[in-house]
Amino acid sequence: MTPAPATEHREPVLSLRGATMRLGERTLWQDVDLDLARGELVAVLGANGSGKSTLLRAVLGLQPLAGGTATVLGAPVRRGSRRIGLVPQQRLADDGLPLRGRDLVGLGVDGHRWGLPLPRRGRRARVDALLEAVGATRYAEAPVSTLSGGEQQRLRIAQALAGDPDLLLCDEPLLSLDLTHQAMVARLVDEARRRLDLGVLFVTHDINPILGIVDRVLYIAGERFRIGTPAEVLRSEVLSELYGAEVDVLHHRGRVLVAGVPDHRHHDDDAGLAPVAADDHRGGAR
Repeated sequence: MTPAPATEHREPVLSLRGATMRLGERTLWQDVDLDLARGELVAVLGANGSGKSTLLRAVLGLQPLAGGTATVLGAPVRRGSRRIGLVPQQRLADDGLPLRGRDLVGLGVDGHRWGLPLPRRGRRARVDALLEAVGATRYAEAPVSTLSGGEQQRLRIAQALAGDPDLLLCDEPLLSLDLTHQAMVARLVDEARRRLDLGVLFVTHDINPILGIVDRVLYIAGERFRIGTPAEVLRSEVLSELYGAEVDVLHHRGRVLVAGVPDHRHHDDDAGLAPVAADDHRGGAR
């Protein structure tokens, strides 16, 4: 897979200006400037607790910024926007949950609606099209709780695309998946952003499964950040400066290995995001 071609100069899907996030007395990141274009995929990386998932919460209007602005297609971010789709962390459904694959995807089609539902025939056709787009037609009638983590993530990608979003947020969607299913999820996200001209913000603790589809990296550490191509940011001197400690970045057989991160855990301890009630983006984004 190769990164998407350069986009024309159009209004950014997502724009951050001087964005700053604090939790209590602690500053997670500050003065972040970022324009995310249509068709562009930006990976968000950082050490444990750096605030990667909190950045997504801010974009979703769930966590107010301490400073600066965040806009989606020129409008201030707001809770419940159908312009944003969310692929959450992989969480296995509870055993016995009376929900079929098509029911889960259907929540993304009309889970946000109040009043009269969509006509049954139109709704079913929309769900069928979404299932087919992610290769999940064969799971349509299966109880979600009987599906593997990778199979459930296919459904969540379909659910996230149900509202025809302009911006797709991916919150550690590869966690707990084996390498085969990680590659599958990365491929589906890449196909969706190319087909639908989406801007994608992809939070991950390991860039390697998506390295071939990333346009730029936003790396957060110690209240600071760097934005650039993977080759520009994932370098020993850059990460050492960010962390204020010696960090080695090794490139081996097309993989990037980061050693010496101060807390020795290269993942985020933020709670992560999950679909919630209708007015909080159920099924589409949160």
